[in-house]
Amino acid sequence: MKTYFGVISGQMQETSKEKICSTESVNRQGSLDSSKEDDNATLVLIFTLCNVKKTELSKAARVFEMFETEVHHFETRRIKKLKNSADDFDVFVECEVHSADISHLITSLKRITEDVKIGKEEKVLWFPRKIQDLDKCHHLITTYEPSFDHGHPGYTDLEYRKRRAYFADLAYNYRVGDPLPNIEYTAQETATWREVYRKLRSLYPTHACTQYLDAFQQLEKYCGYQEDNIPQLQDVSRFLKETTGFQLRPAAGLLSARDFLASLAFRVFQCTQYIRHFSSPTHSPEPDCCHELLGHVPMLANKEFAQFSQDIGLASLGSSEAEIEKLSTLYWFTVEFGLCKQNGSIKAYGAGLLSSYGELMYALSNEPEYKPFDPEVTAVHPYQDQAFQPVYFIAENFEDAKAKLQNYAMKIKKPFSLCYDPFTSSIEVLDTPQKVKREVSRLKEDLKNLCLSLDNLS
Repeated sequence: MKTYFGVISGQMQETSKEKICSTESVNRQGSLDSSKEDDNATLVLIFTLCNVKKTELSKAARVFEMFETEVHHFETRRIKKLKNSADDFDVFVECEVHSADISHLITSLKRITEDVKIGKEEKVLWFPRKIQDLDKCHHLITTYEPSFDHGHPGYTDLEYRKRRAYFADLAYNYRVGDPLPNIEYTAQETATWREVYRKLRSLYPTHACTQYLDAFQQLEKYCGYQEDNIPQLQDVSRFLKETTGFQLRPAAGLLSARDFLASLAFRVFQCTQYIRHFSSPTHSPEPDCCHELLGHVPMLANKEFAQFSQDIGLASLGSSEAEIEKLSTLYWFTVEFGLCKQNGSIKAYGAGLLSSYGELMYALSNEPEYKPFDPEVTAVHPYQDQAFQPVYFIAENFEDAKAKLQNYAMKIKKPFSLCYDPFTSSIEVLDTPQKVKREVSRLKEDLKNLCLSLDNLS
C-alpha cells in the first residue's frame, strides 16, 4: 500500500537555518522543475469555455502561442451542472511563461473565456524523487569531524584520521544498487566496540523498550551482533529489508538535516561504518557505528517505528528551512532521545539514549524533566547536543506518536502533495487532477482487497 502525504498550499518560508546539530552544508535551491529560468514562472490555469466550437478552442490556443507559452499539460472536462449546455467545458492548463507576460496572458484569456483562475507554482528546494537521487544526498556537517574539531578525541591521531578518510571514500563512492562495503575492523576497533557493547547490553533489559529488546535478540541471532564482532552493514540491511523494508547505505559522517531526513522518506537509513576513537569509548561527538548499530537499527526493525521514521522523512521533502529545523528537532526528541510508557514504567526508544551508557542511566533517573509528546511543542523546544538533555518527551505509545506526527505534517504548508510508491521506491508529486485520480483508483483497489480479506476471515 502506498504512503501519502497531503499538505495545505501556501507561501513557502525561507530561512538560513538548518540543524540536527549545526550547519555548514550548502543548500541547493530550485523548483519542482530545476531546469526553469529565474525569469519564468509556472502557472496552473483553470477557465471555462462556453458553447465550445473549434473556433473558441483555437482562439484560446492562439493566446498561449502569442506569448510563447510552453504548455506542459492541457486538459478539458465537460461541466456537469444542469444549467450548462453540453458544450460547456472547464479547461485545465499547466504552462510556463515569462514572468513579465503573466498579466497580459490572463487579460487576453479573460476576453475569450470565463471564470479564469490562476495559481502560480511556488519555488521549493530540490528534493529526491527516486531512490537513485539519494546518491546526491551526502552533504556533511563537518563541525564535529576529527579533521576540523580541535576537541575531537582523534584530532591529533593521524592514523585515526587516515582511517576515517578511508571510510569517507567508501561512502562517497557508493551508489544505489552497489553491494554495501565489507569492513575488516582492526583489533583496536573491535576492542572499542566490545567495551561499548558489554556496558550497554547490561542496561537494556531494565532500560530499553520491549520493541527494542525483541529486535536486539533477533539481531544477535541473525546479524552477528556480539561483543567480539562488529556487524557488517550488508547483513544488517538484509535483515531490515525483510522485516520493515528499511535498508542501509554508507554515510561519511554527520549529514545535513535535509539530506538525512530525505533518505528516510525512501526507507533508507544513512549509516556510518567508522567507530569512535579508542580513547573515548563512552562518548562520541558525532554518530559512529556504535550509535547506528546499537541505537538506531533495532528500532528500525519495528514496523510502527519504521513508519514513524519514514513519515518524518516524507514531511521534510520540499519543506522550507524553517520547517526542516522543526522536523529535525522533532527527530532529535523522538528518534534520538525519545522515551515511552510501557507497563506503568518509562522506557527508552531513542538511539541517542540506547547508545550512551551515561545518558541512558540519567534519562531514567529522577533528575530530568518529563513532558508529554506534543509535536507542536516538541518541534520548537531547545535541545542540547553537547550535554545530557534537561527535558525528555514521553510518548504514550508508537501508534499515538505516529498519529500525532502525521497530523502535524499535514499542517506543513507546501504547494503540492506527495505519494510514496514502494514498488518503484519513488516519490510522486500529485500536481495534476489526472495523478490524483490515478492514486484514488489504486486506493480503491487496495480497499477492495482488504474487504475481500475481511470476508474470507468472517
